[in-house]
Amino acid sequence: MLILAFPDYLKQAQRLANRLAVPLEEISLHHFPDGESLVRLPAALPEHVIICRSLNQPNDKLIELLLCATTARELGAKRVTLVAPYLSYMRQDIANHPGEAVSQRIIGKLLASLFDDLLTVDPHLHRISSLDQAIPIKNAISLTATEVMAEFLSQQFQSAMLLGPDSESEQWVSSIAKKTGFDYVIADKNRQGDKQVEMILPECDYSDKPVIIIDDMASTGRTLSKATGLLHAQGATDVYAVVTHALFCGDAEAHILEAGIKAIWSTDSIDHPSSCIPLDGLLAAALKVIT
Repeated sequence: MLILAFPDYLKQAQRLANRLAVPLEEISLHHFPDGESLVRLPAALPEHVIICRSLNQPNDKLIELLLCATTARELGAKRVTLVAPYLSYMRQDIANHPGEAVSQRIIGKLLASLFDDLLTVDPHLHRISSLDQAIPIKNAISLTATEVMAEFLSQQFQSAMLLGPDSESEQWVSSIAKKTGFDYVIADKNRQGDKQVEMILPECDYSDKPVIIIDDMASTGRTLSKATGLLHAQGATDVYAVVTHALFCGDAEAHILEAGIKAIWSTDSIDHPSSCIPLDGLLAAALKVIT
């Protein structure tokens, strides 16, 4: 077995390799002036290779994955596993308007054609109950970061209130609440556009303990900033956020900080200054089961 790591996920992949006690090689990337990618792998590969890369900013990365997985098989790999803690193109699962591409289905089939196994963490799924409905392979494995998030929060706070910003977040918030013993509430959110969010907080006393917003990702930052502003208006003084995937597109992080949040913590699914909750233990345990 060999781990192949793209440069943007090298540190996390090295921790995973150490956990599994398997060798690691870095994939060499070169970008030509016209935007094309040159992907170079080790000249000889074992029968099983594990390719590690999170798929934020996905368009170039998906092409490079295609080149990488195809070349790995040409170089002798019989089994190719993808570890993609953040998995892109999962939210568009229906055509909301005539003529729209259903990207979840299309990208899912592409990944299924390239990989024998796929591991990801808290994918953004709406209308399906299991990941293999989007990526039709036997080992399409969806893990959750709630255990490591709960461990992290238990080290930071003796008591806190958890807030889920919408109904979709309840699956993660309730799990973390159960593990930590913290109370939790769920807000009502209505997204009116990429950066337009309306939210109503449940009736509660938010003034007597820290409030931690829990979400699967921070993309535009509008959900976190809206929740933070409403919490301050309801008397909360110490507001924090924990997210699985720190996408932080454009001015997202600045927008959240301007709202008065005290700290943002995220897993290391994406390399970011807030990434202080490692996933290598979770990923290694899952890989051991399937290998």
